Amino acid sequence: MCNYPEVMLEGGSRSGKTFIIIYALIVRAIKHERSKHIALRKHFNHAKLSLWHKTIPDVIKICFPSLKYTENKSDFFIEFDNGSQLWIGGTDDNERIEKILGTEWASIFMSEASQYQYYIYETMKTRLNPPKGVKPLFALDQNPPSKTHWTYKLFHDKVDPETKQKLANPERYCYIKLNPKDNTENLSDGYIETLESMSEQKKRRFLYGEYSDDSENALWKRDWIMQHRISALPDKMSRVIVAVDPAVTGTDQSDETGIIVCGKYKINNEDHYCIIADKSFQGGVTGWGKVVADAYSEFSADKVIGEVNQGGDLVEMNIRNYNKSIPYEAVRATRGKAVRAEPIADMYRRGLVHHYGEFQELEDQLCEWTPESDESPDRLDAAVWGLSYLSGTYSIHENKITGWSGAVYA
Repeated sequence: MCNYPEVMLEGGSRSGKTFIIIYALIVRAIKHERSKHIALRKHFNHAKLSLWHKTIPDVIKICFPSLKYTENKSDFFIEFDNGSQLWIGGTDDNERIEKILGTEWASIFMSEASQYQYYIYETMKTRLNPPKGVKPLFALDQNPPSKTHWTYKLFHDKVDPETKQKLANPERYCYIKLNPKDNTENLSDGYIETLESMSEQKKRRFLYGEYSDDSENALWKRDWIMQHRISALPDKMSRVIVAVDPAVTGTDQSDETGIIVCGKYKINNEDHYCIIADKSFQGGVTGWGKVVADAYSEFSADKVIGEVNQGGDLVEMNIRNYNKSIPYEAVRATRGKAVRAEPIADMYRRGLVHHYGEFQELEDQLCEWTPESDESPDRLDAAVWGLSYLSGTYSIHENKITGWSGAVYA
């Protein structure tokens, strides 16, 4: 791995990508005394859960059982006897970012690279400056997103993601593919079967580790999203809601509940809309109910809306287990998904909907789903419900979906 300055490990879920990179960082830390290395996730809480409490201890226990080190639980790094340090961090906190950017690193690892915007990757590269005689290593891992993502452009097409020009130094970049079937001896019984039971879209990404192509007949176009993406939230939003599309059964751990936070605001006296966060949750009912309640509080939302065709009164009952005072409204579809989705896709086309950052899984669903598809993408559904509600294409008085003409589809 260390023969290349930049290495991408890509492939399906639970294929050992993160384990291998953490192993490489520890080897480098042991070999080069007083060197510093960092492993990042987009959200610091995710870094604590997946890296600090899980992967790093697992790698040390399995591969370095006699290794001595001390933990700093205030700044979240471990220090080895030779003075080298392995830090974890998140890019969602200004104070932590200042610490990260104020330090020069021998190794930088960006886990779940598909969640990052390109400018964050470029910014982090400026801090890759190891001590003299130590080779730099910038490592990334991910479940492959769309071929339009900057990681595919950089590591596969070997072009600059912004200028689309061929890279001057393509030999700098290397990718390695791993998939869960290569790691079955470390997986729980039935895990592969769970992945095989998913939709074709999810199997391509999480089982086979393949990049996706946008569908020609999709209602959404990737360029519409990319051209109108924003890096800062508007100062004032007139409304913020949490839209929920519950899993069909609510019991199967492979089911996913779409949870999208949406906002409404003005630009030059014209209504615009924003996808603020994607909090979609995979698992049982008790898990997503808390996620919805927490999202309502975190983003100071005005209301939670939930689709009741599949979930009945499940959404309201579930969120009230965690916060009895949340304003809630049920929404119900009286026509098919395409009828609901078309006016929202048109809002994207006209530049009225903005994504605050990148939401790779949501954007893949938008740009791969076609009206002829039998699949019912959860994140897409939640986003359509939320934006329909905020824009008035959903009639709160009639409790039905309306078209642009104002006629109710009964």
